[in-house]
Amino acid sequence: MHIAKSILEKAWQYESYTAENLSKLVQKKSLSCYEKEAAFELRQQMEQSGFDEVRIDGLGNVIGRIGAGKRIIAFDGHIDTVDAGNLQNWSFDPFAGEIKDGFVHGRGTVDQKGGPAAFVTAGRIIKELDLAKDITIYFIGSVIEEDCDGLPWKYIIEEDKIIPECVVITEPTNLGIYRGHRGRMEIEVTFKGRSAHGSAPERGLNAVYMASKTSLMIEELNNNLADDEFLGKGSVAVTEFVSNSPSLCAIPDYSKIHLDRRLTWGEDKNLALGQIKEIVKNYNAEVRIPVFKQKSFTGLDYGMEKYFPTWKLEPDNPYVNKAADSFKKLFNTEPVVDKWTFSTNGVVICGIYGIPVVGFGPGNEVLAHAPDEKVPVEHLVKASAFYAMISKKFNE
Repeated sequence: MHIAKSILEKAWQYESYTAENLSKLVQKKSLSCYEKEAAFELRQQMEQSGFDEVRIDGLGNVIGRIGAGKRIIAFDGHIDTVDAGNLQNWSFDPFAGEIKDGFVHGRGTVDQKGGPAAFVTAGRIIKELDLAKDITIYFIGSVIEEDCDGLPWKYIIEEDKIIPECVVITEPTNLGIYRGHRGRMEIEVTFKGRSAHGSAPERGLNAVYMASKTSLMIEELNNNLADDEFLGKGSVAVTEFVSNSPSLCAIPDYSKIHLDRRLTWGEDKNLALGQIKEIVKNYNAEVRIPVFKQKSFTGLDYGMEKYFPTWKLEPDNPYVNKAADSFKKLFNTEPVVDKWTFSTNGVVICGIYGIPVVGFGPGNEVLAHAPDEKVPVEHLVKASAFYAMISKKFNE
């Protein structure tokens, strides 16, 4: 218990340090693929906290390292954010990073710069208390997660060749321990019709009607998808509908719908694609998974198929147990063990590569992508203590 007390004392000692670091990150607006200033700021914070090595990789991920042991663990927190949206919905400047009334305010405080600010402090604590010993710890400020979750870790694993035995994702969990979430995928369905004059629609083949009938069948499909006791029900929704015709007095010969498909346990891309193909089997339609490819702030073109597999760990998984034991030693209470509603980099880390993931982060996920986003400073302090404590667990 002595080391837990020392960690917690240092975390509170660095309360203002952590909050101010987060404020500085919030002030660096960092939409996906435009994270350069935030990446440089995080790199500087890691260097100032005494990390053994800090670099920015080819994609733009900020990678800090402490220790050089055989066992490798990693902490992940993405530094890109969504935009602020309608500023009239905010009661404060979303990019000022104001620290007030026990909160750090602004876009990204919850989703998801609070995690990196906390793990910078954790690195400082780990160095000062010599907690790394026989392990290697990577602290990763990942990029492009908002546009393509998992993509930064595809690069980290395949190109940087960093393969940890466990990754702690610092997305908001309201200080709970999370062990999974539904997967997701995007599906495009395009319909090819035949144009005719609008005065004689029977001469043509209306692509909008095909897409419309399909959309109604997809609505019905949503009511009959698989369910999982822990992760919940799969879902599917039409999120975009576009069409084209030679003129507004002509039958449309093209239409497209875009689907957001959430995958529960036991569902995968072959199942999801098969369900849609069955619905459109009598239409002239193409069903495909789009591919994300975009240039990062480093100038690198990199991409992946927009399929993000479901993942979860069992309640008695040893890494879940390490996280729970760390929490109990620090805070003398049982943690809430749950799941995310949204998607994280875990879709690639665990969903594709099978590397165990546990989640623990400051802030409430209901504020993610919402106006008046803010995170309690207390959460930042407790998260920094937790990250230091669970790191020590890998030396036991």
